[in-house]
Amino acid sequence: MTEAPEQPLPPRITGTEAKRIKREALRIPDQRKHHQRPAAPMKRRTKEPGTHQRVYRYRCYPTSDQAEQLIETFGACRWVYNEGLTLRSNAWRDHRVPVGFAETCRALTGWRQARETYWLQNVSSTVLQQSLRHLENAFTRFFRGGVNYPRHKKKGRSRDSATYVRTGFRWFEDPERPGTGLIALAKQTAPLDIRWSRPLPAGTTPVKLTMTRDRAGRFFLSVLVEEHIAPLPPVFLSGTHAPKAVGIDLGLAALVTLDDGEKLDHPRLLRKYERKLAKAQRELHRKKRGSANREKARQEIARLYALISDVRRDMLDQLTTRLVRENQVLVVEDLAVMNLMRAATGPGRRRKAKLNQSILDASWGELLKQLRYKCEWYGRTLVIVDRYFPSTRRCSSCRLKGERLDLSVREWTCGSCGAVHDRDVNAARNLREEGMLLYGLVAEALPPGRTPPPLIRASEVLEVPLAA
Repeated sequence: MTEAPEQPLPPRITGTEAKRIKREALRIPDQRKHHQRPAAPMKRRTKEPGTHQRVYRYRCYPTSDQAEQLIETFGACRWVYNEGLTLRSNAWRDHRVPVGFAETCRALTGWRQARETYWLQNVSSTVLQQSLRHLENAFTRFFRGGVNYPRHKKKGRSRDSATYVRTGFRWFEDPERPGTGLIALAKQTAPLDIRWSRPLPAGTTPVKLTMTRDRAGRFFLSVLVEEHIAPLPPVFLSGTHAPKAVGIDLGLAALVTLDDGEKLDHPRLLRKYERKLAKAQRELHRKKRGSANREKARQEIARLYALISDVRRDMLDQLTTRLVRENQVLVVEDLAVMNLMRAATGPGRRRKAKLNQSILDASWGELLKQLRYKCEWYGRTLVIVDRYFPSTRRCSSCRLKGERLDLSVREWTCGSCGAVHDRDVNAARNLREEGMLLYGLVAEALPPGRTPPPLIRASEVLEVPLAA
């Protein structure tokens, strides 16, 4: 029996008919402001030349009234995001009409004026528009490929956050303590109680604020500024003009192994606190749903995970800063972390689940992310070697490629030259050699006086000189 041919999708509707459907079926009002002026695409704000965007994160302690208003803001942002996602999905599925950011903003005006959702007026409109902007960015990433279709946010599952642009807060810098001051958010009269653990760059005005609340109930304020970051002085090998380079091998036995043999231990924070977490989760399971004791047990688990997250973030920040300060060129392998964490199935699923947990605990993605932007800030170069490069099974002495090695093999002997290799140290040395080869190809192709780019990928090494 032959299958029926697939029916072609209805064509996309545009023009006057699309405006009528948006107005009548989707209840999106027409554009009234500047309706005689031709529509023009919105221009994204560009940073000042020679500056870098940097985020400073501070703990803050809002009053009871401020906390109540912030919780209401988080809920409103989540509701507007979900409603905008539903509107855009239904418009395309039912009417084949595309709905963008401008249409959802006009729909937001109707939601704020409706009797059923009149409570949205208690929240600043600019904050709600930023929630729709985040939805627009999610669709943009989906259309570019590589990510899934945007999903609805759930209370208690998604992170509570609200973004305030420049018109949504007031900033008063303290003249006696430059870089600190008072910040008052929209719909709030009193300034926030912020713990200034370090000052902002003196004389700068915050570009954007993001207020978040974690599962442990802590409030944090992330301040985005445009800052002139001075690059670090170049680091050369002793007595030469060659840049100092380091090969970095990421693993689980040791979190980071350098080509000189130094190994930095994996903290294994989840394993360290697994007994406390298991005990707290058993306590949570015994509590009645909706009770105050269950909420206390949930808060205890959230505090443990917050402690683990804080320790891991601080450890990675110190590690990456040290590596960037001591070396001019840093070479790592292009890891596909999501591919390594495939679903645990089959007879060895318990072992695979433990391996996935260890990979999550190592936080390789965050480590590579910090290396990437810190190299850009401080004038260093990060070289990413192709993921299929045989760094582990190639002898760093005679360059002979051996057979595949099981994960349990930590040392092996080269069959050609007889050299005994530590698995991770050998991989780091091979990465350094391959990375310096790529770095040399890019540096030689640059015009005189030009410095190598902050990021070099093996897959793009032929395009870098042309772009420069």
